[in-house]
Amino acid sequence: MKLQNILAITAVGLAVLSCKADFPFVQVQNGQFTGTDKSYFIGTNFWYGAILASEGRGGDRPRLAKELDYLKSIGVTNLRVLVGGDGPDGVETRIEPTLQKAPGEYNDTIFRGLDYLLCELAKRDMKAVLYLNNSWEWSGGYGMYLEWAGEGKALIPAESGYPAYMESVSRFVGSAKAKALFAEHVRTVVNRCNSITGLPYKEDPAIFSWQIGNEPRCFSSDPQVQQDFVEWMWESAALIKSLDRNHLVSSGSEGSWGCEGSMELYERIHSCPDIDYLNIHIWPYNWSWVREDSLDSKLDDAFANTDAYIDAHLELAAKLGKPVVIEEFGYPRDRFAFDKGASTVGRDAYYSHIFNRIVRAKEEGGLLAGCNFWAWGGFASQSADHSNWRRGDDYCGDPAQEAQGLNSVYVGDSTVDLVRCYNEKLK
Repeated sequence: MKLQNILAITAVGLAVLSCKADFPFVQVQNGQFTGTDKSYFIGTNFWYGAILASEGRGGDRPRLAKELDYLKSIGVTNLRVLVGGDGPDGVETRIEPTLQKAPGEYNDTIFRGLDYLLCELAKRDMKAVLYLNNSWEWSGGYGMYLEWAGEGKALIPAESGYPAYMESVSRFVGSAKAKALFAEHVRTVVNRCNSITGLPYKEDPAIFSWQIGNEPRCFSSDPQVQQDFVEWMWESAALIKSLDRNHLVSSGSEGSWGCEGSMELYERIHSCPDIDYLNIHIWPYNWSWVREDSLDSKLDDAFANTDAYIDAHLELAAKLGKPVVIEEFGYPRDRFAFDKGASTVGRDAYYSHIFNRIVRAKEEGGLLAGCNFWAWGGFASQSADHSNWRRGDDYCGDPAQEAQGLNSVYVGDSTVDLVRCYNEKLK
């Protein structure tokens, strides 16, 4: 789809929106979120929500209710949730059960779990950002679409290494068949009607926004690959808007870090009129701003780098007139421990730094509208004899490819008190 056609679709969508009365969905006006009781928010990542809400393997509806009630009690009403994984179960580093087993073949148990999750969120006046794809292996994503398109077996970084993995998945944006399979997935999800309420997803105010993917990247410095990436992002956003005029669309991007370090590439993507707000992710440990032995001593460096990263993207946000959400950020437990009983002094200091930025933005009417920390572990139990997830373990904030507890926030963590305190300031 050419960019001029995308713009034409957008114009039609804006005309439709202008005719709606009593619009019950979140919108962006003058660089701020409206149609929600929280224009500025502190939320969390809850990727496993649809699995936990299901009635099959991995489902635990009593725990789901307990988690949502607790999150609501600490002021968290915005959850970033994976629609569902792609590919067969049984891959050690892939979350399961997955939603899409093969192209167009769905695990209806997980789909009904997503239906149930949206119902439970609506009861509590909570909202979900639903992401539809993933550039990483832990939910299938790019690699599985390439495999389904006949581009070779999806690589697993734990086996092949990340350089080989990233070179492999860089082919996604150049594969017409892989992108067409994803587009069909988008149509299936966005056009779905809730099996419990009969309400079409596109008419459900419990959805905050649709998101193209988790950390979408082109994984290449090649100008043609980057142009293909930009066009795919624009096409995907336009497709979602053509199906659903009610909800916001976001990219899921990490920011310039996920755009080969290029703010120019990030701007080309987010100047798309169908992308309503900007996303950034911030990972001081993953990005080598701190190391395992310097989590305390390098905190000031983490603060400085974080501020510089936020400010660079806020400058672009002002140019585009769109709000910014820091929808992923994390910091390891003290001494790089994974155990849920380990202290979180360094993490708490880092979280406070992010939260203070949101509070200050609210006071000043700024464009930094919210954040979603990674990630909610809540009431999950933790296995004592292994660190990575195995079938039968509770789901927590860390996906299958990561040590459980690495970035999870559990109910017993002192971090929870910070979340409650700062959400009070945002009322």
